Amino acid sequence: MIRGIRGATTVTSNEEEEILEVTEELVNEIIAQNSFLPDEVAQVLITVTEDLSATFPAKALRRFEDWTYVPVMCATEIPVPGSLEKCIRILLTVNTTAAQNEINHIYMREAIKLRPDLSSTKRLAQ
Repeated sequence: MIRGIRGATTVTSNEEEEILEVTEELVNEIIAQNSFLPDEVAQVLITVTEDLSATFPAKALRRFEDWTYVPVMCATEIPVPGSLEKCIRILLTVNTTAAQNEINHIYMREAIKLRPDLSSTKRLAQ
């Protein structure tokens, strides 16, 4: 079965190293809470708000062992007035036997506001 795993996080500034570190942190948490291997990832879509332009967050995934051939694409979010700033969103398409309600979507930092019902803080507390 193919499932989508969502996640989002924020940074404090438009600086390459912070964007890469925070993206890596988010993906590590998604992997830890969903237990999948790189070979099970069909694709990854990463979006950023238009105020983040210092680097491609996809570069962070190249730091992961065995992720060389995982297709990753970056894009810009729709600039909706009043939306969360400095936000990195991710969607991984993963082959898994997990049921839809067993998928752990991870929302960190200020991005918890996007889906408080699915935030990593709530998941970890349960």
